[in-house]
Amino acid sequence: MHKLTILILFILSGFSSLAQAPFRGAMQAPNTIHKTPYGNNPSAGHYVQANDAKIYYEVYGGATHGKKQPIVILHGGILGSTIEMANFIDSLKQNFQVIAISTRGHGKSEIGSLPITYEKKANDVMAVINAVTPDKAIILGFSDGAYTAYKVASMYPERIKKMIAIGAGEQIPGLRKVVFNPKELLALDPPYWTQQKALMPQPQRLEEFWAGMETFYNTMTASKELFASIKCPVLLMAGELDRNAPLPTVINAYNMIPNAQLSIIPNTGHVCFSENFPATWASIVPFLKN
Repeated sequence: MHKLTILILFILSGFSSLAQAPFRGAMQAPNTIHKTPYGNNPSAGHYVQANDAKIYYEVYGGATHGKKQPIVILHGGILGSTIEMANFIDSLKQNFQVIAISTRGHGKSEIGSLPITYEKKANDVMAVINAVTPDKAIILGFSDGAYTAYKVASMYPERIKKMIAIGAGEQIPGLRKVVFNPKELLALDPPYWTQQKALMPQPQRLEEFWAGMETFYNTMTASKELFASIKCPVLLMAGELDRNAPLPTVINAYNMIPNAQLSIIPNTGHVCFSENFPATWASIVPFLKN
C-alpha cells in the first residue's frame, strides 16, 4: 500500500461510485443534488472569533413559526466539508435551527496558529453556539466531527441536550497509523480541491495543516475517561463495514457511554449516510423526537 493514509482510504471506501462521481458527487457546491451551496452561502454565513482562529458557520431554519431547537452539524476531517452534510441540513432545517460549522482548516474557517486538539475544536464549537443561541443544543457529528462532539459534550454538559455521533469509536494511539500524502490527496479530485482552496483564507497552509493533523490523529485518545464523562443521551451510529471506525471500536464506545443507543447501518462503510441516507435518517428521527 502506498503512503496514502489508511484513514483516507477508509473514508474513500464509503463512496462506492467514486470513479464516476468523485468528491464533487457528494461534497462540492454547487452540485446537481442540492440547490443550496452549503459551506459557501453568503445569505446564511457568519464568522466568530474562537481564540486563534476565525470560524465560519451557516444558520438555517430560523424561528419562522416559533422558537426552534438548535442542532449543530459537524462534518468529517481532511476531505470533509459542510456540503457532505447536505442531506442532513436539508432534512433538519424545516423543524430545527441548523448551525452548520466549517471546522478549523476546512472551507472558510481559519487554521489558527496553535496545535490542533479536540479541546480547541470543542471551544470552536462553543464559540459558535454562544454566538447563535443561549439554548441547549443537539450535536450531529461525523468522524472527526463526532470526536469533536464527544469533547463538547464532555466539557460543556450544561449546553448539550443530546448527540448523534457517526463513524467514531474508541481510539487509542497505535490502533491505526495515519499518513497523509499531499500529492496523492490533491490528485484524488483536483476540481474539488480547486473549489475548496478558493474558499480557504490561507490555502498555502493546507499541507502544513495536514501535517499537523497527521500528528494529531496518531496521538489522539478517545476512550473510557472521555466516554464515561458524557452524560447526555447519545445515538452512536456506524456503517457495518466501516474500516475507519471498525465495529469493535464502536461497540466499545457504546459500552463506555452511560446513556447510549446504537445503530448500525447494514452493508455500508464509513460514510454510511452517503451510501444509505434513508436507513440512517430512519434511526435518527425517533432519537430526535424522544
